[in-house]
Amino acid sequence: GLFVVGMAQRLTYRRRCSYRTKSNHVRKSMTPGGKLSLHYVGKKGTNPKCGDCGNDIIGVPALRPREYHGISKRKKTVSRAYGGSRCGGCVRLRIVRAFLIEEQKIVKKVLQEQSKKEKKDKTTK
Repeated sequence: GLFVVGMAQRLTYRRRCSYRTKSNHVRKSMTPGGKLSLHYVGKKGTNPKCGDCGNDIIGVPALRPREYHGISKRKKTVSRAYGGSRCGGCVRLRIVRAFLIEEQKIVKKVLQEQSKKEKKDKTTK
């Protein structure tokens, strides 16, 4: 189309909100007929965060809440324990912590048995 040199075309918002707010963000776009029009730009989504450390969960897309409704489950999670809820590092920490606690319990039990044996030996002598 022909561009008019001189006065720029004035544009007004196409919806009811007349203020330049975060939710009323627009982009100027040239139509095939050579007119300027406004295109409304939706807000960007943010990445899901890990519930423990607060870092982004890798492998899950950053979308607006309603957009998660439209995608399949495999795109919303990671194939791992706590996938889509906790990051890999935090899951690793949880597993190691649980393992060490179990080991500690076993060690405690062994020590108790040893002390019982020693008491029995002292009483028999």
